[in-house]
Amino acid sequence: MSALTNYQTILGNDGKPAFVVLPYADFVKLTGVVRPDMIPNAVVGKRVMDGVSMLQAWREYLMLTQTDMAERMGISQAGYAQIEAAKRPRKATLQKAADACLGHYAGAVGVLSSLG
Repeated sequence: MSALTNYQTILGNDGKPAFVVLPYADFVKLTGVVRPDMIPNAVVGKRVMDGVSMLQAWREYLMLTQTDMAERMGISQAGYAQIEAAKRPRKATLQKAADACLGHYAGAVGVLSSLG
């Protein structure tokens, strides 16, 4: 892979590099980056090993709380908890949750519904 040249470094309060901003096209070319058509190993492991729903696995992977998800979906935390615990949530509900949870990974709703 050629060296990245089209990026911006943002320094922290200590003067050391804290963040890097780069074009999305360059970002998806990086190895180890999650893409819309991929599910991170940590998400699959949580689903398989811990037996949690795919929604919970993604939510925890993205370091979101149930309250965060509920706010993004415009519902109560208790309502979101019911969605996350449902054995067979409706596809429309999964799409709304995917949009709230996964942003540009919203295409993963098929994965959520098939493994949910």
